Amino acid sequence: MLSRIFQPLLVACLVAGTSRAADDPFVGKWKVNPSKSNPTDQMKVEVAGANRYTITFAPGAADTVVANGSDQPGLRGTTFSITVEGPNNWKVIRKKGGRTLLTANWTLSGDGKTLTDAYTEYEDDGSILNLHYVYERTAGSSGFPGTWVSVSEGVNAVIELQIQPYEDDGLSFSSPAAQVTKNIKFDGNDYPNLGPNVTPGSASSGRRVNGRSLEITDKFQGKITDTRQIELSTDLKTLTITVRMVGQSKPSDVLVFDRE
Repeated sequence: MLSRIFQPLLVACLVAGTSRAADDPFVGKWKVNPSKSNPTDQMKVEVAGANRYTITFAPGAADTVVANGSDQPGLRGTTFSITVEGPNNWKVIRKKGGRTLLTANWTLSGDGKTLTDAYTEYEDDGSILNLHYVYERTAGSSGFPGTWVSVSEGVNAVIELQIQPYEDDGLSFSSPAAQVTKNIKFDGNDYPNLGPNVTPGSASSGRRVNGRSLEITDKFQGKITDTRQIELSTDLKTLTITVRMVGQSKPSDVLVFDRE
C-alpha cells in the first residue's frame, strides 16, 4: 500500500559519475505508459487478537492495529487506522505528522472470494494517485483475513522515473512518487536501500546482463524477495521493468516507461 507498486523501484540521491557512466543508455528521464503496463499487488491480512489485525504489504512491512477507527502507530513513523463500516466494508487510512498519506476503501464480494480496493495516495507536491485494485483470495475462507493477489488495476497518475549515474559504473534510480533510494553498482554486492520509506534491512544488488538489459535483486534481511529485469528497446526509447517474486514464475508486475 503505499506505493505498493512503485516503492521497490526508486528514489535516489543523484550522484555525478564519470563520462563512462554518463553515457550509459539507461540514464535519462522516463514516464510510465499506463496502457502498456500491468502492475499487480499482494497483501496478507491475519487475525492478531480480538478485533486486531496484522496486514503485511511486503516482506518486513506490516501494520498491526485494532480495527476501531483510531490512529495507531504504523510503519516508519506513520499512523494506521482501520474503520469497520460494515460486514463487507473496511476503510483504511495512513497518516504522518497528522497529514493523510493514503486512504483505501475495501469491499468484499458476497461470496468472500474477491476484494476491491479504491485506493488514493496524496503526494507531498499536492498531486493525487488513484488506483483501483481487484484482488482474488488465494488463502483463507471468509472475511478480510487471508492472502490476496490483485488481478487488475487501473492507474490514473503520471509516474516518472529518473536514472542517473552513480559513482564510476553504477546507476541511481529515483522517482518523486517514493522516498526510497536505490544506488547500485553492478558488482554483485548488496547496497542498502536508503530513505524515509525504506523497510529496515532491505538491500539490492545488480548485474548487467548485456548492453540493454539489467537484473536487480531485492533482499530483506539477507533473503531474496524478488528480482526485476530492466530492458531497453533497440531504439533506446522504451524501458520495461518486469518483477518476479520469489517462488513465482509468472511476473507480478510489468511496467513500461517511455523516454521523456
